[in-house]
Amino acid sequence: MKSRHTWLNRVSVTAVSATAFLALAAPAEALPASAAPVSAASAQLSQAPAAAAPAAASSTAAAVDYETWQRDCQAVMDKALPYLKERIAQGKPGEKQAIVLDIDNTALETDFGFSFPQPANKPVLKVAQYAEERGVDLFFVTARPDIIYVPTAWNLDHVGYESSGLYVRGFLDLFKDVAEYKTAQRIDIERKGYTIIANIGNSATDLSGGHAEKTFKLPDYDGQLS
Repeated sequence: MKSRHTWLNRVSVTAVSATAFLALAAPAEALPASAAPVSAASAQLSQAPAAAAPAAASSTAAAVDYETWQRDCQAVMDKALPYLKERIAQGKPGEKQAIVLDIDNTALETDFGFSFPQPANKPVLKVAQYAEERGVDLFFVTARPDIIYVPTAWNLDHVGYESSGLYVRGFLDLFKDVAEYKTAQRIDIERKGYTIIANIGNSATDLSGGHAEKTFKLPDYDGQLS
């Protein structure tokens, strides 16, 4: 995908139903229907007076609107970017630097993007592109199953990510602990000679297990976002 995967552009994406894609893309711990997906805020919140939802409650609110989520994501990336600027500049000759990113509600707007292709999470995309333009390779480690590898790869490329590797779960991986699976993929990246200077995700399972110099956790609002 470093060459923008021109071969993927020949894939007949129309053969992939957006409805089926989104159903398959949902992780095993998806929100129950009663949890009110967070795309445009719940009807209850949309009818409430503006003063009823102060920004200070964003991390514990029962439902989170898109603008709040984007603001909270930006706050995390505002910390990540200065670190990456310094760390990239400190790279030693011959050092292969890499960033590992989760996909759902990290690289892409999964719970807010109800269409295919799903939009990029803009604050994360901006930081990822900054790093990639300076020679850092991007790797994506996701709990998505390998049956949707091709549409996922196409989606990432289509919205502006240039990936050096996409890790999805094979059949046997579906029975493994997600955190252990993701850690194993980072170990594999290191075995390819990379130094993982940052690991970005919105869940503890994305970030636990080490094998990254620094981690950046995006909001999941106590598991409300997949």
